[in-house]
Amino acid sequence: MSWHFTEDPEVFRHAAHAWLGAEPARNTTLLGMLDADGPRGWWDGPGGGGFLATPAGVLLLGVMPDAAARALGAAALPYEAEVTAVRGESGTVEAYARATGRPWRTTLRLRLYRLAELTPPHPAPPGAPRVAGPADVPLAAAWMREFARDVGEDADADYTANVEARVADGRLLLWETDGEPVAMASVSRPAAGHARVSPVYTPPAHRARGYGGAVTVAVTRAARAAGADRVLLFADVANPTSNALYQRLGYRPIGDHSAVGFE
Repeated sequence: MSWHFTEDPEVFRHAAHAWLGAEPARNTTLLGMLDADGPRGWWDGPGGGGFLATPAGVLLLGVMPDAAARALGAAALPYEAEVTAVRGESGTVEAYARATGRPWRTTLRLRLYRLAELTPPHPAPPGAPRVAGPADVPLAAAWMREFARDVGEDADADYTANVEARVADGRLLLWETDGEPVAMASVSRPAAGHARVSPVYTPPAHRARGYGGAVTVAVTRAARAAGADRVLLFADVANPTSNALYQRLGYRPIGDHSAVGFE
């Protein structure tokens, strides 16, 4: 029982496909980044497991036994970048963090939701959804930065390429009223039959009017039309408004995730 490491996405995909596919909802973050560049590894012990590492040194942990998380936390990773943070299911993240012996603190708690039965808001707010086009990229990239700031991520990053990829695939929707975009939502490409809604963003001036819920319903329908059997999303546990909204729309909680930062 040990960890194996690679920077080859295809090697990782072949080694990890069985356990990733066994829990596609709980492994949604890793499934959505299988083709990304960077270090990764898999556990060959009972239950399996794996992780991906971002260029900033954040480890994204998939589903794994606590024994695997502890072994990873105690291991010397064969990468130059120091691990700055770790994300994944809460119990797994804490098992890893304790095993490192480094000072750490929880920086974010998220709840993972899966759609049960879609329930659109009634009455619907004014306006209608629209698939974003190339001319919308600057606005959407700016909103992505604002979303990143709201959830404690890198608000100084350039999200233009990220937005362009979503627009090219038709995966970014805007909610418009009188020709003005007032909210946006996007969705991942389906993987193992699952797609994940992210981000959902409404600028402060347009909040509390139902636009966020309406665009979430629109992008959920788009995900289903694109072939997703199941639709997922994350919500910040500290935000009761968004958690209540997603449950009204028909999403049901299936697990809690955490982010931990190291000093």
